[in-house]
Amino acid sequence: MNNTVHTKFMKAAIAEARKGLKEGGIPIGAVLVKGGKIIGRGHNRRVQKKSAILHAEMDCLENAGRLKAADYKECVIYSTLSPCSMCTGAILLYKIPKVVIGENKTFKGPESYTKKFVKLINLDLAECKGLMADFIEARPELWNEDIGE
Repeated sequence: MNNTVHTKFMKAAIAEARKGLKEGGIPIGAVLVKGGKIIGRGHNRRVQKKSAILHAEMDCLENAGRLKAADYKECVIYSTLSPCSMCTGAILLYKIPKVVIGENKTFKGPESYTKKFVKLINLDLAECKGLMADFIEARPELWNEDIGE
């Protein structure tokens, strides 16, 4: 896939992040793509659902529904932020071969480990960094809770 395609799907993930922010949550979004079509969307809903695990990637996978193992192997997951250990674990469990992230300056998951199993592409987008910087400035306690600090 070229950068135009990655940009298109990342914009959908950013729209999810903005939706989460509007709901009073943390602005991180994700989409799951198979065959050039979005089959799952999600955003961090830990605050909204009082959940311990509903990070954007987990919400996205949940919203995609049950898929066959072969389906996951044909997917790409887009996330506005580098996936944490929990979300990386789900990505590795389902053998999703490609992860495209909006940025990893705000938070960097276990990328060196992840790269052993999947292709990881960092788009390093100012829009994703800005979303997180503005949120962290406004709600540092919520951000620290989300990353376990």
